[in-house]
Amino acid sequence: MADDEPPVAERLTLPDDADDEEAAAILAAVGAHVRDSEAVAAAAAADGEETWDGKRWAFAGRLDALGGRGARVPREAPTDEWTASGRTKRF
Repeated sequence: MADDEPPVAERLTLPDDADDEEAAAILAAVGAHVRDSEAVAAAAAADGEETWDGKRWAFAGRLDALGGRGARVPREAPTDEWTASGRTKRF
């Protein structure tokens, strides 16, 4: 998440027709995803491992400009940009 971006909870909108159970399920799923993403980022930072966090969309834009197909890089993709660019058909 960018420094100037509001937290997910402030950006999340629920469907108008969602009942209480559906809203709770949506919030639980989003919360689990956010926690998992934070845990992966924290583990990578603790290991000193380079990650794609904060660079995935910029790389997708570069791929789009060069090849006409901007695919967001999966978090588990190699962080070496040359290696990742060779795998864009898999993204």
